[in-house]
Amino acid sequence: MNPDVTNFFGTYTPRLDDKGRLFLPAKFRPRLERGVILTRGQEHCIYGWTPEAFSEFTDRVRSTPFTNRQARNFLRMLFSGASSETPDKQGRISIPPVLREWASLDRDCTVVGAMDRIEIWDSQRWDEFSAEQEDTFADMSDEVMPGIF
Repeated sequence: MNPDVTNFFGTYTPRLDDKGRLFLPAKFRPRLERGVILTRGQEHCIYGWTPEAFSEFTDRVRSTPFTNRQARNFLRMLFSGASSETPDKQGRISIPPVLREWASLDRDCTVVGAMDRIEIWDSQRWDEFSAEQEDTFADMSDEVMPGIF
């Protein structure tokens, strides 16, 4: 199967407009034309899922015991800021204020493909995060991702 169809990958730098709208990268638009589910992401980014990928994810987390405090807190944070958005004819999506605030989005954004989802970052925060991770990435061993490398 064509990886362009099954996975999101690459790094793009669109700008947020004055109305809180973001142009989706052209390569991502075909997969997101029916909609994108935006949620709070870890490291203060925004996760963007296709409706199908989000449904698969929610099916997996349904089995998480609600008696586990960490799981409850994680799911509260993830779902309380979730928003379903549909791109307009120009390929823009609106990013709700609660998520723009969460990710400190103002103008310059970085959109990163992360396999089954996209991540939307404030560009400065992404640059800092990426620089911090360079050594860890270079030193990645079998202990971190068994059987992958």
